[in-house]
Amino acid sequence: MRLEAFDDEPAGGLRASFERPYVSLRVRHLGVTDYLGTWRAMQNFTTRRDADTEDELWLLEHLPIYTVGLNGKPENLPRDSMIPVLKTDRGGQITFHGPGQIVAYLLLDLHRLGIGTRELVRRMEQSVIDLLQEYNIEGEARIDAPGVYVNGAKIAALGLRVRQGCCYHGLALNVNMDLRPFLAINPCGYSGLKVTQLRDMGVDDSLEQISRKISEKLLYRLHRI
Repeated sequence: MRLEAFDDEPAGGLRASFERPYVSLRVRHLGVTDYLGTWRAMQNFTTRRDADTEDELWLLEHLPIYTVGLNGKPENLPRDSMIPVLKTDRGGQITFHGPGQIVAYLLLDLHRLGIGTRELVRRMEQSVIDLLQEYNIEGEARIDAPGVYVNGAKIAALGLRVRQGCCYHGLALNVNMDLRPFLAINPCGYSGLKVTQLRDMGVDDSLEQISRKISEKLLYRLHRI
């Protein structure tokens, strides 16, 4: 795998190229973004793409917001919170996004990659586990509850939408954020589920460093390098 800088992205980006000539993935670093605008951009990208469109990986942070997946239930919604709540088209229940959390959106042609949704979820989870191992942290995935956990506490949440063989949405990794908003909900639909982050495990690398690392792990796992 080779990561190359390119000039057409003012926010700074990377393109990953692989030995297989038809595989190309563009990495965009978007900074702190509004959730609704980013969600609409993902939908538009997926609607407009064709068989020749490059896959993309968007790395960013969101302004504080609760997002509710297609399976969201009223009992899991926030209690006495001023943070906005938005129902989205991804799978899953409710989660919280805010500054200090790295969000990785994967806009992929799954047919072209030759993998299905379950396999993609497994590779996303393993990418986070690979990252944690670099810091001597043992992470694990659970069959009954997608995501990555450390000592029973959730450190990364996953949610996807697949449309005509192409996906968007992705994963959210807690790095150095205010975790208190999670106390107002049942995270991912589980009452009493504990949530954790890298900072609380002694990791002091910057968001930029960790963002770079998780992008490399995802690229590695997506393409079986």
